[in-house]
Order: sequence, then structure tokens, then C-alpha cells
Amino acid sequence: MILPKERDPRLITERRGGTLTDADHHLLALWAAACAEHVLPLFEAVRPDDDRPRQAIEHARAWVRGEVPMMRARAAGGHAMGAARDLRGAPRFAAYAAGQAAVVAHVAEHDLGAAAYAIKAVRVGDGEAAGRDECRWQREQLPDAVRTLVLDDQRRRNDICWGVFTD
Repeated sequence: MILPKERDPRLITERRGGTLTDADHHLLALWAAACAEHVLPLFEAVRPDDDRPRQAIEHARAWVRGEVPMMRARAAGGHAMGAARDLRGAPRFAAYAAGQAAVVAHVAEHDLGAAAYAIKAVRVGDGEAAGRDECRWQREQLPDAVRTLVLDDQRRRNDICWGVFTD
């Protein structure tokens, strides 16, 4: 479970009573897609013919561009997570990262799901140090407009995200 019981209004869109702008919501989706894409080769190495995780990442980006509705991006995320079902280890976590990236269109807080699963994928294969490197890489990709928000959220939800956001 990567979503907190008590939601941060900064990660709830304005139309749902929070303070998150559409522009920042889009930045979170693009960042999540970048995090997931960074580890996607771990999935594709074992399932080269299964494009569901790649399609989920593309749907996240297409949602940002206004080319697909939220429900379609969310469905693509579910399909990516379905691709993970019978896998273990890094490939499974990489597919989950892609699925989480796509569902950011529905709930912005899934951005940390994409990032956390990507770190878990790297940790499984290469250990804790590689996970810390992945976390640093992800933070370097953060757009300035949402940097403080994401870093605050990482501190707030680190415990429910398997402690992957510790330097």
C-alpha cells in the first residue's frame, strides 16, 4: 500500500478540493513515467513481446498531452500491473512502476508508487547502493515546480513505500 490514510491536499487536484494544479499534476505524471521507463528494460529483458508496461508509460504521457482520457490511462496502468502478476523480482517491480505511472492520471499520489517500485526493481538486482543511486537519479529528474512537493511527500510516505527514499 503506497497511499496514505490521510491525503495531502497539495496532491489532490483543485477540482477535487485540493491545491494541485493541472500543470503540476502533469509534471508529476511525466516524472513518474520517466522513473518507470528508466527501469523498463528489467521487464522487457524477460518479456520482450509484452508491451503492456511500455503502453502504460506511453498512456501516461498521452494523458498529459490531452490525447487520451484519464480512464484510458488508468486502464493501461491496470494492464501493466497485470503483466507483473506471474513474475517475481525486478521484472515484476518494473511492470508495477509502469502501471503506477499510468494511474497518476487518476490519483497524483501514485507518482511515488512509480518511483518506489522502480527503486525496488533496481535493489533486487543490484542491491541497496544501486537503489540509492536510482533514488538520486530520480530526484535529478524532478521538475523544479514540483521538487519540494515530491521531496516532502517522499519524507512523509517513506515508511509505507518500503523505506526506499532514504539516502
